[in-house]
Amino acid sequence: MSDAQIDSGVRIGHVHLKVADLERALGFYCGVLGFELMQRFGESAAFISAGGYHHHIGLNTWESAGGKSPAFGTTGLYHLAILYPTRTSLGDALKRLIDAGVQLDGAADHGVSEALYLRDPDENGVELYRDRPQEQWPRDAQGELSMYTRALDLGTLLAEAG
Repeated sequence: MSDAQIDSGVRIGHVHLKVADLERALGFYCGVLGFELMQRFGESAAFISAGGYHHHIGLNTWESAGGKSPAFGTTGLYHLAILYPTRTSLGDALKRLIDAGVQLDGAADHGVSEALYLRDPDENGVELYRDRPQEQWPRDAQGELSMYTRALDLGTLLAEAG
């Protein structure tokens, strides 16, 4: 294994999710979360984004139309993480979930970020989160990153949404 580090400018560009029902997936990602439909390929695929990017998420039924969710204890995607730019926008996401009756699997303050955990209609794990500024990240006495998991106050997060 090489000791050379990856270029610091590398980012995760987009993710494709296999879904059983394209309309149902679009109803969640566009209807509930508010992503914009950028392009659609009939009943088999759609590309959605925030802010006009070509796509952040691809949804397709190429190998999964009418399929079942992966069984517990199998390998695969643990969750898709969607980064919100502000605490206010994360609070708005929480409000959208509540208004749509979407149940949370959990909510956590990790010191470096605040996160909401849930499942999409195909049981894919979804994390909605916002990062704190790096100067606020928790550090130990040696200056090393010291993340944790604590309860997230959903009431104050909702208040941020207005």
